[in-house]
Amino acid sequence: MKATNKTRETDAAVDAFIATVVPDRRQEESSTLIDLFSQITGEPPRMWGANIIGFGSYDYEYESGREGSSLRTGFSPRKAKLSLYLMGAYCSPAAQAEQDRLLGLLGKHSLGKSCLYINRLDQIDLAILEQLIRHNWKLMNERYPA
Repeated sequence: MKATNKTRETDAAVDAFIATVVPDRRQEESSTLIDLFSQITGEPPRMWGANIIGFGSYDYEYESGREGSSLRTGFSPRKAKLSLYLMGAYCSPAAQAEQDRLLGLLGKHSLGKSCLYINRLDQIDLAILEQLIRHNWKLMNERYPA
């Protein structure tokens, strides 16, 4: 049974969305993140829902039979924090250990289940963030081959 997710890929223009983001600093940070995610993934940025910028997609099916599609990785430039969607490291204990190691080097951040929250890009090590994104992109591609 294919589910209709609340957050789906749209035809909205990424640039138009970024122009509406506040505070202005988030617009600059969004451009930095778009460049970084695009370089790592080789995918163009696409809007998912009203405020998520995603790179790539994958189809999934749970044991319950529920199916759907989601972004492979991406971010949302929220007013309070940047939310980065890094889902790959939950595939294995070894992958999680590597992610934990990198997070220990990243700088100021907080975590949700599959989200990395960053107040400001100037409070983290961008080279470590690049490694985190690469790590998760590789893991997602292994788990959900294109």
